[in-house]
Amino acid sequence: MNCRNSSLSGGLVALGLAAAGLLGGCASPPAPKPAATPHHDATALTVIAEADLKRGDCRGASENYARAAADGDAQLARRATQVAMACEHLPAAWAAATRWRSLAPNDREANALYAAVALKLYRTADARSAINDFWRAEEQLEAGSAAAPQASPVPGAPAPGLALPGRTRTPQQRASRSMSELTALLLEESDAPAVLTAMSGALEPTASSPDTFTLLGELALAAYDGQRAQGYAQRALQLDPKDLAALRVLARGYVMRGDAPQAVATARRAQADDATRGGFELAEILASLDRSEEAHQQLELLRAGGAPQAEVNRRLALLAFNSGDMKEARQRFTELLASGEGNDAAQLYLADIAARDGDPEGAIAAYRRLYDSSVAIPARSRAAALLLDRSSRTEALALLDDYAAEHPEDELDLTLAKARLLADHGEADAGLALLSAALERHPQHPSIEYDRAVILEQAGHVHESVEALEHMLTERPDDPTLQNALGYTLADHTLELSHAETLIRRALTVMPDNPAAIDSLGWVQFRQGDARGAAATLAHAYSLGHDPEIAAHWGEALWVSGQQAEARRVWAAALAREPDSKHLKATIKRLIPDAH
Repeated sequence: MNCRNSSLSGGLVALGLAAAGLLGGCASPPAPKPAATPHHDATALTVIAEADLKRGDCRGASENYARAAADGDAQLARRATQVAMACEHLPAAWAAATRWRSLAPNDREANALYAAVALKLYRTADARSAINDFWRAEEQLEAGSAAAPQASPVPGAPAPGLALPGRTRTPQQRASRSMSELTALLLEESDAPAVLTAMSGALEPTASSPDTFTLLGELALAAYDGQRAQGYAQRALQLDPKDLAALRVLARGYVMRGDAPQAVATARRAQADDATRGGFELAEILASLDRSEEAHQQLELLRAGGAPQAEVNRRLALLAFNSGDMKEARQRFTELLASGEGNDAAQLYLADIAARDGDPEGAIAAYRRLYDSSVAIPARSRAAALLLDRSSRTEALALLDDYAAEHPEDELDLTLAKARLLADHGEADAGLALLSAALERHPQHPSIEYDRAVILEQAGHVHESVEALEHMLTERPDDPTLQNALGYTLADHTLELSHAETLIRRALTVMPDNPAAIDSLGWVQFRQGDARGAAATLAHAYSLGHDPEIAAHWGEALWVSGQQAEARRVWAAALAREPDSKHLKATIKRLIPDAH
């Protein structure tokens, strides 16, 4: 199943609570629950809910808090919303957030968390309404006074990745920062196309600052809509022609649309305005266009011009890694660590390089040093995959279970990771059993339902997978990720090809530059017998996202259309980037049985 663009699963947002303390033992199966008592008193239900939390019964706590909130005040509804969101119990979170917002319609936190739950449930119109209320409150603060104190961050929002540093904050810019924080929270809970639809409907009608248009442009990039990103960036630049963040969005929009000359020209325009930051942006654009040598030269020019050495070295290491030069990448990441400029991420890259170089023992040892670091989950997950490769099942699963016991706020993400690992190692039924148990704890959770459909297909239960995706689509008919997943699944198994194409094209109207969806379209064309047309479509998909599965499809289309030498070149380049891709290696083996 083509699920590479799935953004349904996201990390837990702590929502201003000490999440581990809140969830207590919720990562473990709850203790037997006493017989239910038909309490209707909010205070009594609150006591029961707190007892549920202490016993590790996250579902019971969520449901009892939601019942209590139905007759409680705004503070109780707030607590109920936070508990249900921390427990990933979406029906309870929706009931509690709805109650909270009805009691406190002008509360910015109530509107933020209501929007987050609404988007997770794909209730886009409801989310847009709450974002509108949040935005109106910010506009009122902006209009109040230039000396007004800065609003506190959105509770639970991650550090905003879209905020613009280095500026004196006017009231208008403070409002934009708050929207940036809200956007970061929403992206934790939902996929970018849905967030863009909701945010643009709320912000665009009254937007008047470069920051707001740039924020929407960043969202459009995340949603794989390059043309829309360009439009927002150009509107920002009309207000401030030297806005570096807007130039960055514009350049990346050109990359996404396949216009390399304009992308480079825009980056050079940014460089002319800011030699260092614009220079780094030019290097990024060159790298994204696969012009690695030019990107390397640009970074060395920045070094010679006095740019921060640590930043130059970090980018050179990443450039080598992403271009498949593991020898240079290892050397550069090692030097970063030796100089004190490295971090947990640099150590994770070195562990990944060891795994790619066929040194599983060295890789596991390197991952082990990161088991309690800021990259603990990817380190443990990748080590677990290597352990499963050598049939050390108990040790592999313990890596994830032990972490979940210590970090219950990550329980759902770890369960999903474990289910995928089991399925990838031939234990799809065990993975499905884990997901069934997870649905008991987190009813109607879209991430679990989606992963269940993926693993059903992996296990060969194609019709059940299709049925599961179709059921999800009845509840989320405009979700482009689901449309693409169902369309690809049908195409991959040569089922209902016309319907598959219709679904994929619908997805592409929302995310026209999504490489996974473009890959799906190319694969439909291939299944319909148009290998040459498919090869052109798949080449475009691979230029946008260097995914080894896309390379496998592209090479197969080239091979079938008589371009075997070009197919070999495509596969060789993709293997240099992703030497462990099972799908890519299986495709090559099937078409070239004597390949090594």
